Amino acid sequence: MSQSAATQHAPSNHDQPQFKHPHKVMLGLYIGAFLGMLSETSMNIALPDLCDAFGITTGTAQWMVVGYMLAIGVVLPCVGFLLKWIKAKTLVLFALVCFAVGSALSACAPVFALVLAGRIIQGIGTGIVLPTMYAAIMRVFPPFVIGAANGVAGLVIMFAPVIGPTLSGILIGAFSWRAIFVLFAVVALVAIVCTAAFFVTPIETTRPKVDILSVVASVIGFGCLVAGVSLVADMGFSALVVVLLVVGIVVVAFYAYRQLHIDNPVLDLRALGIASFRTPALMVTCSFACTLAIMYLAPQELQRGLGLNSSVAGMLMLAGGVINAICSFATGRMYDKVGARPLVRAGAVVAIIGSVLFLVIGVTTAPAFFVLAHVVFMIGIPLMQQSAQSAALKGLPRELAADGSTILNTMQQVCGAIGTAVATCLLGMGSGASEAQSFVAGSRYGYVFGLVLVVIVFMFSFFLKEGREQR
Repeated sequence: MSQSAATQHAPSNHDQPQFKHPHKVMLGLYIGAFLGMLSETSMNIALPDLCDAFGITTGTAQWMVVGYMLAIGVVLPCVGFLLKWIKAKTLVLFALVCFAVGSALSACAPVFALVLAGRIIQGIGTGIVLPTMYAAIMRVFPPFVIGAANGVAGLVIMFAPVIGPTLSGILIGAFSWRAIFVLFAVVALVAIVCTAAFFVTPIETTRPKVDILSVVASVIGFGCLVAGVSLVADMGFSALVVVLLVVGIVVVAFYAYRQLHIDNPVLDLRALGIASFRTPALMVTCSFACTLAIMYLAPQELQRGLGLNSSVAGMLMLAGGVINAICSFATGRMYDKVGARPLVRAGAVVAIIGSVLFLVIGVTTAPAFFVLAHVVFMIGIPLMQQSAQSAALKGLPRELAADGSTILNTMQQVCGAIGTAVATCLLGMGSGASEAQSFVAGSRYGYVFGLVLVVIVFMFSFFLKEGREQR
């Protein structure tokens, strides 16, 4: 730790560092997390161009989304353990370098396989940065402003969907899809500089014994599970898909059992035994899967269903993204005052209305109606997701903060990948008199799936235990 960094905090009565400029400390992680979400959402609008450039199907192109989340899902369960062995600053710098290298590879790749390889390397970086950011928030900020701190993190992350589709559409229109990866590489370099200059390692390294079997089981289990679900879109329930799903489920179950019965688990799943963490974690997972499914479908429907070009489609998604970012920030402030329950319920109701509006969209629908549906939906999502996430993290004892953050992000990314894959399968079920009508019909099935997930969140809100009310 540098001298300047060391002088900005001192132990408090609660043995937690106090930082004079906590947001400055977190700047590199904020940019890295923003970059991860920018990459996760901005590629959706580029999928039609990738299909045309490499002559691949929509199902194959979706691996740019699912492969990215697959890499995140494989890495995430190990992050809590890695933070106990490696200084957080070193780990974050490694993650950001991975993102920069992966972006450069995808930008220059002559074939789709190499574009996908770079994308997967990006996913490794994002898989490390996301849980590390939330674990660091629990150490850098005092408990009474956790909601506000998560609101700022939410604002930073959700700013990505604000500019992601719009910026991607502009870059594709002016240059090509490769320009998106060039942008990623530049932003990754900025994040590396900020992390090296300002980030202070707030998480202690205890270096527990490494359980290699758990690490292997995590990679195989989560990898097979997400891959199996993803391949259903192209291969149906073929023998390979069934084998992947069965292996994934069995190995993940073994992994979970082992974490609960060894002295030094890779991921301390005891956090899921705490009701005040478990219930909001499930709510966050469902709302995140819904968001990714809608964000996957909407920009493609604008292009394939309503016949708009990528630049116009990106611009139409801007208003909803702006509203999402503003609501993410405001939700963090409101959470510290009123708690999660009223915010989740209000958000679920608004998101249900938005989902119903999406179902009305047809090939002749005015773009303004799409903007309305998107804005309404994007008001509801952060009210649900940000408040539930703050409640989940606040419901954990400090010693489980890193593991809880990792569990929460693992659930989001794995289920998000599954949600995107399910949306892809439903998209293929659409039929109509024209290709555009078929695409719109398939999108409606996907929107119904998102609606079901929001209803589940609403139902869970009645079982929400805030604080550490129940173990």
